[in-house]
Amino acid sequence: MPKKKVVLNFPPHLIDQPITYRLIMDYGLVVNILRARITPQEWGSMVLELGDGNGRLDEALAFLTELGVGVEPLSKEVRWHEERCIHCTACTGPCPTQALAVADPHTMTVSFDEERCIACELCLPVCPYQAVEILF
Repeated sequence: MPKKKVVLNFPPHLIDQPITYRLIMDYGLVVNILRARITPQEWGSMVLELGDGNGRLDEALAFLTELGVGVEPLSKEVRWHEERCIHCTACTGPCPTQALAVADPHTMTVSFDEERCIACELCLPVCPYQAVEILF
């Protein structure tokens, strides 16, 4: 089943709508909520991993856009600045998916796999060089 990670940005008037329910029931998607920031009367954001079991992912994304939900690929939202990284490995311990990991144990070089990243932000407070940037 193909999967796609997306960031959804909800206008305040849609916060109380059953949008993830509609994605599941109407379009047959498998929805995994990786991260959410929802506050009444404010813009909300969710990071989702969408599994396309019925081949209707594009149709579901069109539904979201028509509804007024901003849809962006997650890869545009997570950035690793390798030039800032000094490979101290402080970020690798808290990373639950091993998106940030030691690539070579001899050189202790850190690598970043954006496919594994769920934008949990656990790496942000431990990196004194701000090598990872997450934009919502």
